[in-house]
Amino acid sequence: MDYDVIYIGSGNAAWQGGRFLRKAGLKILIVEESLYGGTCANRGCNSKALLDAPYEIKALTDNFEGVGKSGNFEVDWPSLMKFKRKRIANMAPFLDGKFKEYDLDVAHGKGVIVDEHTVKVGDETYTTDKIVIATGLKPVIPDIPGKEYLHDSTDYLDIDELPKHAIIIGAGFVGMEFASILAEAGLSADVIIRGNMALKYFHQPYVQKVIEILKEKNIRFHFNENVKEVISNIEIDNPLDKVLNVTNAQNSDEILRDPEAKINNNAYENGFTVNCESGLSLTGDYVVSAIGREANVEDIGLENVGLTYTKQGIKVNGHLQTVVPNIYASGDVADTGIAKLVTVAIHHSKYLAKELLGEADEITYPVVPAVAYTIPRIATVGVPAYIADESDEYDVHQIRYGNSYSLELKNDTTAEAKVIVDKDLQIVGAEIYAADAENVANMFAFIINKKITLEELDYMIYAFPSSSSVCLYKLHNIHYDL
Repeated sequence: MDYDVIYIGSGNAAWQGGRFLRKAGLKILIVEESLYGGTCANRGCNSKALLDAPYEIKALTDNFEGVGKSGNFEVDWPSLMKFKRKRIANMAPFLDGKFKEYDLDVAHGKGVIVDEHTVKVGDETYTTDKIVIATGLKPVIPDIPGKEYLHDSTDYLDIDELPKHAIIIGAGFVGMEFASILAEAGLSADVIIRGNMALKYFHQPYVQKVIEILKEKNIRFHFNENVKEVISNIEIDNPLDKVLNVTNAQNSDEILRDPEAKINNNAYENGFTVNCESGLSLTGDYVVSAIGREANVEDIGLENVGLTYTKQGIKVNGHLQTVVPNIYASGDVADTGIAKLVTVAIHHSKYLAKELLGEADEITYPVVPAVAYTIPRIATVGVPAYIADESDEYDVHQIRYGNSYSLELKNDTTAEAKVIVDKDLQIVGAEIYAADAENVANMFAFIINKKITLEELDYMIYAFPSSSSVCLYKLHNIHYDL
């Protein structure tokens, strides 16, 4: 065999564990057809964080309107985008260096499984003992008339100028986070939702709070609507070339990359009309498909080894093993029933390193915090409030920690959390609505995973003032039944 393990994909679901296998003496090959690091590093999490941060700061400064704020904090999108592109352009070369440091071999091109022990990349063929599929997810583009005029999250995170009026199809992470940026930028948008809920996996009273804020800032919501078609009101040369050029532009191999590849990623004033089955008709400058993501496994040879998949991914057992014993799936492409987050992908990859070294039982998961990076943020961790409300096994305690004077130093009085405890007063879950909900969620994740008791929390001394210290302090009301 040429290799002990071949990873198809180079994101966190692959290299995080691959480095440990190499350190243990196994020979590793990582196959990548695009940029090293995959979606999160190059056209997902990192890009979103860089572009979101100034708007988060803007929202915080707006809290001081009339009580200390002078002038306006304005975000210059073109210079922000230039900064984003410069930073993100360094990610793939950085990881290239790390792969060399870890002594991981790489092959550029699309990895295709030929048989249980063979992967073909271009004209080269490699044999291996084990294969790990780590190809992640890709945005879903609905199969409707005019789909060629739809943009996905990759496009949006690389647009030169924000659209004055966007139409966003979908209200999950991508749709709601993009809507928040547009709202803070003083622009407008229509959000079309197929069902009756936005961010359906989050605490709906908190989601509604965010929706009301967005409504006040010219974001309109249309629930229970099905998009029928997208019509272009302008002439665009070869709109289908956009799809072809994306592949060339993102290829990580300098020889294969087309330096002249350009994506028509512009907004056109009143350029597009979106029609829904109900008769609703909306016109805007830019249309985003944000209806979800699906397994990125097209043309990688699954049929050659008898593997099947759904939009949720490739089904695996408790060892992340597919029905083909020596082929595994890791990260978002694995259908495990667990949230598809980069943190879970890292957990998978590290677990698989132990599994492939014969050092692991079935995979287990700690509680996994999830955050919607809207403005303000919403987070959830552990047992959700809606389950607790319907069960006699739990109690839900509301903590309005934003009303504390320590938080009022930032003039943020709306921050709150709902803490779920069992009958032994052990914290088992939390819902958070706050500007820094992600940090508070991480705190609760630690408490829940380590089963820290309310009595132990009450004994501890915290840095003050801080949102976490105030939130923790207020937990003593539960402990002492105050």
